[in-house]
This record gives sequence, structure tokens and C-alpha cells, in this order.
Amino acid sequence: MEPLKITQLLQDYASGDSDALDKLIPVVYEKLQEMAHGRMRGENPGHTLSTNGLVHEAYLKLLKFDRIDWQDRGHFFAISSQIMRNILVDYASRKKREKRGGHRHRISLGQEEPAADVNLDRLLSIHQALDRLAEMDERRAKVVECRFFGGLNMQETAEALGLSERTAHRDWQIASAWLKNELQ
Repeated sequence: MEPLKITQLLQDYASGDSDALDKLIPVVYEKLQEMAHGRMRGENPGHTLSTNGLVHEAYLKLLKFDRIDWQDRGHFFAISSQIMRNILVDYASRKKREKRGGHRHRISLGQEEPAADVNLDRLLSIHQALDRLAEMDERRAKVVECRFFGGLNMQETAEALGLSERTAHRDWQIASAWLKNELQ
């Protein structure tokens, strides 16, 4: 991926060039797929939101950001991570509501709920803990968001947040330890 090309296309799109978006998506689609795949890899096989579904929902939300002053490729992928987090949290919340009755009348046939619901609880717990971490240290929360929800590796996370790789790694270690303690 050519970082300068992506940055230029993002800036052109923000300036009102709608053709820039048509050129941008094929360039970033593969990375968005990798991000979504990395995030969905941790989900149970019965998860009804697919990698492609996550990418397409993220893409639709990114279309609404046509007036952002895109700084660079990293900024784009940091926002993409945040969008994927929001989609997954909204999905988990909706599934939990449906599980508890939601808007449907449910008849039990004596079977337990599928194991996928356990991951919904985990995802929501991580989301809530991450919000608490953000109140104390927003940068470390962003590192976790990029790594966990965006599926970015350490180098990509550092680039997305404008940090050195060493700082991103240190923040990841500290935030991971804090989250582990918080979630136990």
C-alpha cells in the first residue's frame, strides 16, 4: 500500500472530489479485510457477522466522514478501527437484547443458548473496561482499540496513532495488564 497515495486520495475526497473515493476503496479494501479478519478470528464460528459484513458496514460508515481533515493513512486506519469497534459493540448489544427477549416472542425448547453469546458478554465487558481506561489514559485506550478491535499489528498501531513503535508496545503492555486485571 502506498501511504502517500492513500493520504492524497483521502485529502481529495475531503475536499469534495467524489471520484477520489472510487480510487481509494480498492487501495484500502485489502487492509480493511485484514483488520476485520483479525478481529473476527477471535469470535466463535457461529458468529452471524462475517468479515465481509464488518468491512462493508465499516465502509458505509466511512462514507459519512467526507468532511474529515484526513491527516494520513494512519489516521484513516485508526478511525477504521474505532468504527469496527462500534459496529461490533452495537452488534453484541443488539444480540444481547434479542437474547433477553428483545422485540420478539421467544419459545424455549429446552436448549441452552449457543456458545457465541459468551463472546458477546466478553466483547461488551472489554468495551466497558476500555471506556474506563480511556477516562484515565486515552492514548493507551486507542492502542488497545487499534490492536483488539482494528486487528492492527504493533507497527501499524504506532503509525495510526503517530507514536514510536516502542511507545505503542509499552502502552499495549501496560493497557493489556490493566485490562486483564479489570476484567477478572
